[in-house]
This record gives sequence, C-alpha cells and structure tokens, in this order.
Amino acid sequence: MRKMGGGSLVIATHNEGKLKEISALLEPYALKCISAGSLGLPEPAETGRTFVENALIKARAAAQASGLAALADDSGLAVTALDGRPGVYTADWAERQWFEGEPGRDWYMAMGKVEGMLQQLGPDTNRTAAFHCVLALAWPDGDHAVYEGQCPGALTWPPRGKMGFGYDPVFIPSARNGSETFAEIDPAAKHAISHRADAFSKLIADQFRA
Repeated sequence: MRKMGGGSLVIATHNEGKLKEISALLEPYALKCISAGSLGLPEPAETGRTFVENALIKARAAAQASGLAALADDSGLAVTALDGRPGVYTADWAERQWFEGEPGRDWYMAMGKVEGMLQQLGPDTNRTAAFHCVLALAWPDGDHAVYEGQCPGALTWPPRGKMGFGYDPVFIPSARNGSETFAEIDPAAKHAISHRADAFSKLIADQFRA
C-alpha cells in the first residue's frame, strides 16, 4: 500500500472547522494540512450515489488541481427502516427551499422528516441507524485508498441535547450502552466513538504503522 509520508496534504474542504478537526488528528504524523478552500480550488459536484463515490470525487479533484496528495471525507446517516436513507443526501434533507426563507440548512426540519417517515411505518418500526464516514486519499497520478468507518445506534424522538450538530440530537450510539444522544455526550467522548474516528483509525493504521 502506498504511504503518504510527510509533507503537505490538501484537505478537500472549504470548511475551516473540518480542516481544524482533521489537522488535529493528523498533527502527530508530520503533515502540513492545507484546505482546498485556501488554495482557491473549486468544489466539485458530488454526483456519486455512495459515500465512497463522493469522497473519491472530492479527493481526486483536489489532488489533480493542486498537484499534492489530497484527503476527502463523505459522511451521513443511514436509517435501516428507510432503506439506508438519507445516506448521501443527509445534508440535502436539511436544505431549505427558496420559499422557506433564507437559504441554509435546518437540521430540526431534517430530523423531523426522518421521524415523520418512521412514524408512517408504524409504532413497531425498526429504529436502528448508523452514521457512516468514508475517507478517500488520492494522489495526483490517480492512485487512491479508501477507509470506511461507522457508528451504529438507534433513533429517538424528540431531539435531546445542545452539543453536536446535524442529526446528533436524535441519535443514540450503541457504544454508550445507555440513552444519551450524541448531542448530550461530551464532544471528546463523542469523537472517540464516532464514525469519523473509526475511519481515521483505519487510515492511520494503514498509512503510518509498520
């Protein structure tokens, strides 16, 4: 398997918060992380139908445009009873329409949409779900590697907690063996068991350990 080594790594994001989070995870490995946004790289259309396809689209675009190795992630929530939806459309389900006011994302609306669909299926509906994360690492010559992580759990209603973001207030992770949602758990504890942590542990084991 090809190794990253030291040097610069483009993080295929225009989100400075995500750059900071990923940079902290990779800090021990002598990598200088640069965001695609800071390089002025365009955001490619995420036309894939799976997390893997979308992560590779972003990583390959950033690697080819920058001439450097690039890392991208794609993540979302898959609900068992909804045949894996919202999946790659996790963020899209939160997008406000033009007639709903200012553009942006309304996560309470998205959580409500998921809950409404589950309720339509009946009171005994399976409420298991999982957060998924795919990390795609790409080089300018086209070589690439993919690492997949997940965090299984179940959905609850109504939303609880003020920490986290997205669907965190309705997601109870199985690893906690309790009833706390991701939005009720200390962020450090959440990150230790999250889908992104699972994917990163596989990337680090593959790329930086003999």
